Amino acid sequence: MERDGYLKRVRIVLVDTQDGANIGSACRAAKTMGIERLAIVGGREYDEDRVRTLALHASDVWENAERFQTLEEALKDSIFTVGATRRRGKFRKMSAYSPEQLSDKLKELPDGDISIVFGRESDGLRDDEVALCSSIVTIDTSERFPSLNLSQAVQIICYALFQGAGKYKTGMTAVTHDRIRTAGKEMADHLEAMGYFKLADERKWTEQLLVDICERAALSESEMQRFEKIFRKAELIAKHKEAADGV
Repeated sequence: MERDGYLKRVRIVLVDTQDGANIGSACRAAKTMGIERLAIVGGREYDEDRVRTLALHASDVWENAERFQTLEEALKDSIFTVGATRRRGKFRKMSAYSPEQLSDKLKELPDGDISIVFGRESDGLRDDEVALCSSIVTIDTSERFPSLNLSQAVQIICYALFQGAGKYKTGMTAVTHDRIRTAGKEMADHLEAMGYFKLADERKWTEQLLVDICERAALSESEMQRFEKIFRKAELIAKHKEAADGV
């Protein structure tokens, strides 16, 4: 599929943006790089004039934007979800793509929507919002002044995707974000039934790891079902062994 088709599956997701002018600037930044899909998360109302003035000839991106009350709702139909953040740590993923690496990753993915999530101008994405994404992308900046304006961050990442856009293989359809999170809970349930978890919060972070890995792997539905079966079978074997041992 050619560049336009490749970019049409990319959607910019803005979470609780505080100023409509930044939404307008983000619309313009994305459209100049061939990305015209926008989702806005949260219940804020924005000054139309501020949005349209900064969007200029990209006002159609604003007009066609999808609105969601929660990030979880916005991401549920995506096959790959990425949070844009420069902060790392135990609760914010241990590794990150650069914009160029993200572009290469997207070319490997099968058909389906891809969501790139940007946080608030003041403090970015919260830990729980980063946790909803399978991956993060980080823009390398100077340590002396690392903060980027929202629309600048959108522009840099969209530019990398535009520069790297090309043909990608179609055919297989990957399971959605919502499907994977349901499977992650089920797999963690099987582990819990086997007594796998011993430490506080161990289930929470194991379940998150399983979800992240499955989404990055872009599994088909049949592959997802076979992966789930491993955990179901492991639980049955463990219970059978306990019964045989008289536990």
